[in-house]
Amino acid sequence: MQATPGRSTGLGLALTSALAFGGSGVAAKPLIEAGLDPLHVVWLRVAGAALVLLPVAWRHRALLIRRPALLAGFGLLAVAGVQACYFAAISRIPVGVALLLEYLGPALLLGWVRFVQRRPVSRAAAVGVILAVAGLACVVEVWSGLGFDALGLVLALGAACCQVGYFVLADHGAGGETPADPFGVIAYGLLIGALLLTAVARPWEMDWTVLGGAAEMNGTEVPAALLLSWVVLVATVAAYLTGVLAVRRLSPQVAGVVACLEAVVATVLAWVLLGEHLSGPQLVGGGLVLMGALIAQSSTPKAASAEPVAGGDGLAVAGGDGAVVAGGDEAVAGVPARRELSGDTRPA
Repeated sequence: MQATPGRSTGLGLALTSALAFGGSGVAAKPLIEAGLDPLHVVWLRVAGAALVLLPVAWRHRALLIRRPALLAGFGLLAVAGVQACYFAAISRIPVGVALLLEYLGPALLLGWVRFVQRRPVSRAAAVGVILAVAGLACVVEVWSGLGFDALGLVLALGAACCQVGYFVLADHGAGGETPADPFGVIAYGLLIGALLLTAVARPWEMDWTVLGGAAEMNGTEVPAALLLSWVVLVATVAAYLTGVLAVRRLSPQVAGVVACLEAVVATVLAWVLLGEHLSGPQLVGGGLVLMGALIAQSSTPKAASAEPVAGGDGLAVAGGDGAVVAGGDEAVAGVPARRELSGDTRPA
């Protein structure tokens, strides 16, 4: 079946968001290795993006009165919640395991749509989620880090739930008689998230001199400020904007499955730019994730008069998926090969 213009645009935006989010770890990891704490990199990322979008927030200041709950929820879940839960999780369990659990968001979304909203779920969306999760298990080589505690597991699942909130709220903002402008939602979400993360990251304890020097990327000296600019402008501002726009053009479920490509993008970029090794299972896993995304996006809604199918084309469903990050994001560069923090968070 030929893709409609709306779906084609939505898929393009979703892929762009996955590429942008997936590239954050590659730029963040050299900053961490240069001496910055991972939480400080996260704070710089969110606070810097909030500062860039400050004029946008001022332009859409009416949203503070019209949709305060939406803005607070986006900042709490889609930005701060994903970051805090993920980094708390990886302090207790291997990052590969945490990454896999966080990207259970699409599966949790289907459960939400099917059992909470009591809406039908397309077979293609369900198959796509299963393949994507199986592929992610291979990409992060989850079998290499099976030693974890219960609290770490709960925290990682909390990150997955917050990622679901990212897609739910991104889609929910499109509803009502006066839809919330996505740029305004993201701008205020980042502002609120930055304020909440300030209490966790304590940026006043940061070694600010690192930003004035250089960081090493696979043997090449790169200005730390340039790496931070990439993390802020591309991996956060552009990633969130394209991600939210994608959710509003696709169903949240489809956008969520495509977001699983972030982990694959991060691993491949770590291989190319950081010289980290890609194993056979990781290559197979990447293929499974890609296959799952292709199958999920092929699902189409029933006739316009019928009950819409979760996972359909161009359908704005109030009830979404997790990622994100967007944050959505925790596509961690080189997670399977090395147990180091990449600083990438999403829908971070």
